[in-house]
Amino acid sequence: MSEKVFMIDGMTCASCALTVEKAVKKLDGVNQAAVNLTTEKMTIDFDQSKLGSEAIERAVAQAGYQAKLITAASQTSQKEREEDKLAQMTRRLFASLVFTLPLFYAAMGPMIGLSLPSFLDPNESPLNYAFFLLFLTIPVIVINRAFYLNGFRALFRRHPNMDSLVALATSAAFLYSLYGTYHIYLGHHHVHALYYESVGVILTLITLGKYLESLSRGTTSDALKKLISLSAKEARVIREGQESMLPIETVELGDIILVKPGEKIPLDGLVLSGSSSVDESMLTGEAIPVEKDKDSHVFGGSINGQGSFRFKAEKVGNETLLAQIIKLVEEAQQTKAPIAKIADKVSGLFVPVVIVLALLTGLFWFFIMGENLTFSMTAAVAVLVIACPCALGLATPTAIMVGTGRAAENGILFKRGDILEMAQEVDTIVFDKTGTITQGRPQLAQIFSYDQEVNLLQLAASLETLSEHPLSQAIVAAAKEEGLDLWPVKHFKSLTGYGLEGVVQGRQLLIGNDKLLLREGISLQRAQSDFAAATAQGETPVFIAADRELIGLVTLADRLKDDSKEMLAELQKMGFELVMLTGDNEQTAQAIAKEAGIPHLVSQLLPHEKSQVISDLQAQGKKVAMVGDGINDAPALATADIGISMGSGTDIAIESADIVLMKPAMLDVIKMLKISRATIKNIKENLFWAFIYNILSIPIAMGVLHLFGGPLLDPMIAGLAMSFSSVSVVLNALRLKIMSL
Repeated sequence: MSEKVFMIDGMTCASCALTVEKAVKKLDGVNQAAVNLTTEKMTIDFDQSKLGSEAIERAVAQAGYQAKLITAASQTSQKEREEDKLAQMTRRLFASLVFTLPLFYAAMGPMIGLSLPSFLDPNESPLNYAFFLLFLTIPVIVINRAFYLNGFRALFRRHPNMDSLVALATSAAFLYSLYGTYHIYLGHHHVHALYYESVGVILTLITLGKYLESLSRGTTSDALKKLISLSAKEARVIREGQESMLPIETVELGDIILVKPGEKIPLDGLVLSGSSSVDESMLTGEAIPVEKDKDSHVFGGSINGQGSFRFKAEKVGNETLLAQIIKLVEEAQQTKAPIAKIADKVSGLFVPVVIVLALLTGLFWFFIMGENLTFSMTAAVAVLVIACPCALGLATPTAIMVGTGRAAENGILFKRGDILEMAQEVDTIVFDKTGTITQGRPQLAQIFSYDQEVNLLQLAASLETLSEHPLSQAIVAAAKEEGLDLWPVKHFKSLTGYGLEGVVQGRQLLIGNDKLLLREGISLQRAQSDFAAATAQGETPVFIAADRELIGLVTLADRLKDDSKEMLAELQKMGFELVMLTGDNEQTAQAIAKEAGIPHLVSQLLPHEKSQVISDLQAQGKKVAMVGDGINDAPALATADIGISMGSGTDIAIESADIVLMKPAMLDVIKMLKISRATIKNIKENLFWAFIYNILSIPIAMGVLHLFGGPLLDPMIAGLAMSFSSVSVVLNALRLKIMSL
């Protein structure tokens, strides 16, 4: 199966998106298709051996729309396309206003005492007046002909959409006005049967609504646009000693790239020489610049500070961290949340039902209530104009776009839009210990020396420097921090599962666990109390013996991250059940859990056993999120309802996680949950107001208030209400951009 994304032109409402979706899903070889009205994109998963891109484009064309496969080249021009579309809508709106304003003045002015020249006065020169209104209306219709082309085409294909409603309503008003003009020509006084201004104003108001919608919808994808704009166009490459600026597409793996002060880093790589501080905030959400020197990793899209350095390109093209972030954000914004299915079902039936209701409204008032044709047509037109499903179609995708964009700005990446909805259903959060709750690297905790004539740390670090074990490196790092010189080692030997052996300063050293010393017959009596106290605190003991006598004990501990306690306490306040999983022994695990404040603990687990714990919790009916480092926890991350990978950003490609936290900040778990809850709440608000708008407005447009002595809704007011219902949904979604985290 292959997944591709197409740009869809011509969609105006949720009904359009649903029509395209249905047309494509009928094709043999299509596994899944999702159309996003807000981004005007279709993501389709299909079998390339059965189906080609051309067949998909043909199917969309037959449904009345245009599809174009998005390539790397078209992706870069998408911003220009959006800008062109907004500029086109701006020109259309202002051109419409040029004719609509005098049309509105001419039609409504005399009713409120405003004067017209005598040759245009409706009472003195009714025919001139009628033709003047007609000649002002025709340009507005021509300028907004897209409503008629799209609307009637969709209607004839039996897939009516929002444009169909507008086209039917304004066509009915225009034809009725032409009929009135004809009667004026015959000498009858039918000036009050002219609805030219309704046609012009309705078309202009709906265009105004679309303009405002486009303007506000453009800001929903600001985060994605910013990410795309981070991509460098060129790189300063050094080949054969020569420095030259090359297009980013021509840079190859292994190329040496020079970055000067203030420049954008073009690709991912490893620093070879030089140093600087780098702003990675747009990638990780971390505002503090990161120091880079030899052997540091740098990422494309980040901004260099005042230093200069050379690095070797390790990832190019779509493999870079920035490219993967952009891909994840786009995929999340394209995916439909399950809650969106409600709007889809309603939108599929909505337009045909509205057309029937409008027809029944006109017939009811004319035949049953005995009203004249003008009154009956006004009610029918109002129903057609006010009942647009745009707000329903925009409710979900706009909120998801803003929510996932806000998350990306904070270094939180949702892989799919539906994960946003699933995340707010979680009631149990399971944490891996090492590297998640703790810092993931051991540090020297305590030193117990039983031989005062020797510097125990200096002696131990001299032997440990030849080992790559994390505990050894922690001891060496502590010695270097104190500025201790390390002595040479002879006869070094690594004893797998036990420790190290060697000669330092003429003394035969053994450094390792208690098993090593017991195996060699060395008494641990001197260290019993210190050993018991250290292990009770969750520290790992390392024994040191010289010439077959115990001379000291050092302990190491993997400390809690600075924000772990705060985050875990906040989660408990929010009502989540917390569980910690670890492969450590029970004593060490208990000490860490107690310090962190986690009530439930499962220790001494192998990686595959962690996933079984997750399954057991799910069997109890719990919705489980697993937070891990994304490397050793893959089975558990995949088993959980929501898998959350924490890291520095290098774990971005881990497929087992649903959410990736770009920086190892525990408080980002809180931010992720807040964004999820706020986004779903926003979607529900949007759907509620969209439904309420239609439930209340359609009966009013049908004339229910008039039955009880109230007013009849004017089609122009209906057009204004319909336009701003869509805009209000988008504006509500934009509130997510300013919510506090």
